[in-house]
Amino acid sequence: MNPTVSPDDSTDERLRSGGEAALAELFSQHRERLWRMVNFRLDRRLIGRVDADDVLQETYLDAAQRLHHYLEDPSMSFFVWLRLVAKQTLIDTHRRHLGAQMRDANREVSMHVEGYSQATSVSLAARLLGSFTSPSQVAVKDETVKQLEAAIENMDPIDQEVLALRHFEELTNSEVAEVLGIQQKAASIRYVRAVARLKDVLAKIPGFLE
Repeated sequence: MNPTVSPDDSTDERLRSGGEAALAELFSQHRERLWRMVNFRLDRRLIGRVDADDVLQETYLDAAQRLHHYLEDPSMSFFVWLRLVAKQTLIDTHRRHLGAQMRDANREVSMHVEGYSQATSVSLAARLLGSFTSPSQVAVKDETVKQLEAAIENMDPIDQEVLALRHFEELTNSEVAEVLGIQQKAASIRYVRAVARLKDVLAKIPGFLE
């Protein structure tokens, strides 16, 4: 078992005794957090064709089918397990709609080990650029967008994930540690380092920090 995981016996018992009704209730409780993850990682090319709610509807059905596997070996917290199901469902959605356009080798994810995706750097760049408010910021040229994406891609993949998990998915430090399979202290150190590196990256983009 991951040393960062604290099994929630009460949740597991609710799922064992309450069946699908308990799953529906717990899924509803976590839905907003799952929506943030899916919305952040959904390929922008699918806007207008698929949204986060579509993916979550399919995620619930997938979770219902796989619940017995979780209960046989609840080696992670239930929320982190649901998040993995949602992420796998999202990957399947990307494959179904984008096919050969996807960079498959970098979008694979295990149901037991967190995978890192090239989409993270693109998503981080899009969200950072999306925070622009002034006219000069809104008018950022495509070349600057590409420069930002390339700069973020050069960051360590784990640092990219830490930033995404903490700032855009809004996970706690303990949840980040569980998702990444590292100790909480290591996750905290990674976060501080990642923020510092991101500031260095952004400082090199003309006008970004103005």
